[in-house]
Amino acid sequence: MSERPAPPQRSAPTLVALRALGLGDFLCGVPAYRALARAFPHHHRILALPCPLHPLVSLLDGAFDESIAVGPLEPLPPSLGAVDVAVNLHGRGPQSHRILLDAKPRWLIAFAHRDVPQSARGPRWDSEEHERLRWCRLLTQAGIAADPAALSLPRPVAAASRLPADAVVLHPGAASAARRWPAARWAATAGALAAEGLTVLLTGSSAERVLCREIATQAQTATVVDLAGETTLLELALLVAKARCLISGDTGIAHLASAYGTPSVVLFGPTPPGTWGPPERPQHRVLWSGSVGDPHGKTADAGLLALTVADVLAAARQLLEHARPEPKGKQV
Repeated sequence: MSERPAPPQRSAPTLVALRALGLGDFLCGVPAYRALARAFPHHHRILALPCPLHPLVSLLDGAFDESIAVGPLEPLPPSLGAVDVAVNLHGRGPQSHRILLDAKPRWLIAFAHRDVPQSARGPRWDSEEHERLRWCRLLTQAGIAADPAALSLPRPVAAASRLPADAVVLHPGAASAARRWPAARWAATAGALAAEGLTVLLTGSSAERVLCREIATQAQTATVVDLAGETTLLELALLVAKARCLISGDTGIAHLASAYGTPSVVLFGPTPPGTWGPPERPQHRVLWSGSVGDPHGKTADAGLLALTVADVLAAARQLLEHARPEPKGKQV
């Protein structure tokens, strides 16, 4: 039987923040991460999140000293050692609260949940609050100043030479069918933009290769380039940072456009943009029919289907008529 690893010996007290969710969740937490770094400069700061997102921690300007791999509602590794401050940036509890309390922290920063007495001093959860604002409010009410506008990221330099600049990036995928606009409409959009002389790139995960291949085929032009499954996460971030415009559904890549100031058109369906939309800036366009549905539904949301190709092209052309702002932040 293998022995359990000994807890690490650290000279500084440890802070652990839990955010074991997806790309969009990670990016909406950026203002909170920066606030924790300012408030606890002498702590050894650890971010617990899924392994595929770890490369993005390098873009946080040293907000965390370390990242550890944790899946949604999985326990923290027993080798973590003593924890001074535990911050629940994952959810309202009680499961995520208890995961952090298992580390026996001196201070738990979390939303109040009636089943977890240790969280009683935390603020109440507001289900209609924007995700960026939610975590900043949690910290502010704990006495930690947090600015929800501090969401910019520096540009990675990963494989920069092979990634084109000034392209229009289309990202047709989303985690659930309810948030996926039909492939035929993506193809019509891609074909129309390519016909105007624009470089059009399709992006997606390895699991979305079939979808993107179908769209590229239906677009009926060789100038629509399919990159699905061909980029690392840092390469995808750089691609968005260099893009002339991003068109996507309500999914993680839309938050990369917010982080880099990239002009974007975001199609919302079952979820209102008030909870997950981009910041109110002139370079971001939100398309939403006004209806609300099941974000985890197995068919495309009726509100999303109300958005037409003409709607998307009109919004994109408005953005493309203006020069994009200079990208924020330094390269790392």
